[in-house]
Amino acid sequence: MSLKDKHIGVAFTGSFCTYEKVFEGLARLTEEGAIVHTIFSNASQTLDSRFGNAEDFVRKAEEITGIKPILTIPEAEPIGPKSFLDILVLFPCTGNTIAKLANGITDSPVLMAAKAHLRNNKPLLISISTNDALGMNMKNIGLLLNAKHIYFVPFGQDNPEKKPNSMIAHTELLTPSIEAALSGRQIQPIIR
Repeated sequence: MSLKDKHIGVAFTGSFCTYEKVFEGLARLTEEGAIVHTIFSNASQTLDSRFGNAEDFVRKAEEITGIKPILTIPEAEPIGPKSFLDILVLFPCTGNTIAKLANGITDSPVLMAAKAHLRNNKPLLISISTNDALGMNMKNIGLLLNAKHIYFVPFGQDNPEKKPNSMIAHTELLTPSIEAALSGRQIQPIIR
């Protein structure tokens, strides 16, 4: 399946350590001809970290995609009624966002985008990055694994010795995961 001219939403949450991979993914998607719309959570657009400045991340997303990022809940809400995305990818998706999504909480631009997008029965793809996937958040991941129209980029433990509950998506599988989700399939195996 070609991603040319597909409207792909990429929603950033606060897992700043993965942003280098996220920007590589954005570049790949645009090179494949996708039209990429970015959405930033409140944390991702305001918090500076040792991995970089929030303002620079927002600017870089716009430079790569050529489209102004969505930064507010009111800007994200029209994703539902306008139904302009073919797929929305939460990339990276923190444990906090997973928990809120699983429990119907819509308090950020990313969560509003997810809620608005799902109302159209279109695929939502999650690229997890959380230190508590095998801890407190396992129940939320389980709920989302069983939800309609929600798919996952395959994931696994990233540092089992030092962070035994932590899991992260295999972002090199972003494109095949998107293609599978657009076809209504979960790429397998999910856990690698």
